Amino acid sequence: MRLDKFLKVSRLIKRRTVANDAADAGRVSLNGRVAKASAEVRPGDVIEIRFGNTITKAEVLVVKENPRKEEAAQMYRLEP
Repeated sequence: MRLDKFLKVSRLIKRRTVANDAADAGRVSLNGRVAKASAEVRPGDVIEIRFGNTITKAEVLVVKENPRKEEAAQMYRLEP
């Protein structure tokens, strides 16, 4: 699954266009490397999102195309 779509369906970022813009601006890393919006996300990958002074780090657990709202939070695990 594309990185921008994963960020949207997992509800880490509210809109896909915002996820796309964040990736294009270099604020999203995948496994320690700056990633483009089209990068493939797989279980076990670590995503790091930087917005201002806030850094959110999440490990991908499951990749689902159309999860329900209740399932979205189970797609990743936040890391300290």
